[in-house]
Amino acid sequence: MLQLCADKWHADRANFKASEKATSASPTQVKQRWAVETALPVALDRESQEPLAVQLADALRSAAAEGRLRSGDRLPSTRALAERLQVSRTVTAAAYEQLHAEGWIAGRHGSGTYVTTTPPGALRKRPRKPLEVKEAAEIVDLAPGAPWAGGLDRAAWRRAWRAAADSAPLSRHTRAGLPEYREAIAEHLLRHRGLAVNDDPVLATGGTTAALTELAVAVFKRGDAIAVEEPGYQRAVWTFRAAGLKVLPSAVDEEGLLVDAVPRGVRAVYCSPAHQYPLGGRMSAGRRVALVERARRDGWLVIEDDYDGELRYDVAPLPLLAALAPDVVVHLGTTSKILTPMLGTGWMVAPESIAGAVLGHRDRTGTAPAAAGQRVLVELARTGDLGRHLRKLRRELSERRALLVEAFHANKIPVLGDDAGAHIVVPVASIEREQKLLRVAEQRGLRLDGLGRHHINKPEVHGLAIGYSACSRDQLIAALPVLVELLRP
Repeated sequence: MLQLCADKWHADRANFKASEKATSASPTQVKQRWAVETALPVALDRESQEPLAVQLADALRSAAAEGRLRSGDRLPSTRALAERLQVSRTVTAAAYEQLHAEGWIAGRHGSGTYVTTTPPGALRKRPRKPLEVKEAAEIVDLAPGAPWAGGLDRAAWRRAWRAAADSAPLSRHTRAGLPEYREAIAEHLLRHRGLAVNDDPVLATGGTTAALTELAVAVFKRGDAIAVEEPGYQRAVWTFRAAGLKVLPSAVDEEGLLVDAVPRGVRAVYCSPAHQYPLGGRMSAGRRVALVERARRDGWLVIEDDYDGELRYDVAPLPLLAALAPDVVVHLGTTSKILTPMLGTGWMVAPESIAGAVLGHRDRTGTAPAAAGQRVLVELARTGDLGRHLRKLRRELSERRALLVEAFHANKIPVLGDDAGAHIVVPVASIEREQKLLRVAEQRGLRLDGLGRHHINKPEVHGLAIGYSACSRDQLIAALPVLVELLRP
């Protein structure tokens, strides 16, 4: 077996780099060519009865078959390869001529010799199993949980990012969030959610799930029990479980969480009173009062997920739980439903002890929400573009919801959920019916969601959740006849 010695390798490398200086190849291309030309996996056995030229041709075929040489890789010249292998140039020229005749390599005038293809029978990556559904580009996204990102004013979006980039880079994290971001959120909550923050700390977060993760670790102990709506937000369930907490399902109806059904002995209750997810109900004023009264009596912490509370179309929203009982309520909000998840920003309004525990956790772990998205939100709020977008968003989604509801009612298709948010629910009789409709809808080019996956225990409520914000209005209108055909009783 023949190998290059170290001094020969360094000499060859220097000569190669010198030869490339006169070319227009980029440093990356030069590096790639050097790697190929100096690392050819060739070993020749002089004691074998097989001619050296045949051994060389076989070695190059094997290298291509195993993926060590690829189409487009440049090979050394016959003279350079002969010197490295310490054989006559007749050997390398014969091997190249054989491979050229077979069509595996080709010469380019003034450039060199290149691998052109992979030999027959070469080892290839195992082919992927063909997709059984349409490609993503062909699917109309009617699943809940996505914002109307297409409605963002692109000029305003660009202005906000440019202005955010003008700020000086930070040398340290701001654990609580940028002061200007927290001020913008306080103003947003007062104007759009009727919550006067006053002395309660406002913390920036990375979004609702990120905030739940921090609460689960910083505030509770492993083994603590948390009540979660059933059906409800399963990412909250998995977040709590990942932190070692015990999750107990708590029943809901058309008015949201049933206060009397909350299990005893829990440390906290997670709920979405403004627009229960996924059923879409709104917690009544009386039930809100009952919830905070029981929380005070039993020592609960109430985690209020206001994920799309800005999206109300019929009447003014009811007071937030955080406005009724700031001493026992942690209020969570996010920009991912009203703007885009790209910002990765949200907020937490919490009693001082809770906020202090979260900040202590951030200090100990060295974590903090990213500042870039905060700065963009600040600019959108400062210029008034955030308020204009919210007005446009409410108008658009209200009209889209009306399109769906009117078409469904005209065909006697029942609809659940308040006149709010960005999705509706169509109940069905069984989990089998639900799953069949999901499969058929996917085959027809529509992505929907089922209530079955939103349960902790065996599903007792069945239906399809249909979002109307991720798609375009034209897509929604085109999808209406298919939806009616699928869902008509």
